[in-house]
Amino acid sequence: MNKIVCEHYPVEKLPEDLRIAVGTATSVRLTIETPETSTDSCTRSALRRARELVRSGQIKRVTSQEAVDRIRKLRDEWPS
Repeated sequence: MNKIVCEHYPVEKLPEDLRIAVGTATSVRLTIETPETSTDSCTRSALRRARELVRSGQIKRVTSQEAVDRIRKLRDEWPS
């Protein structure tokens, strides 16, 4: 989710319905938030689950080099 906050945003730049709602104020704090996409939610959920598995010992941490070596070994199993 993205969030933008503008302090002291000029009321004159707001749409008319919002200008009416803020009354006599000359500036406002404007906060804009985009809704969370389902992909963001799924990614966070997967990351949370992976962390739980690492903490519980069900997944072994590996270095980058160990991961590369494993991938190369798997790749080399396939005939050219």
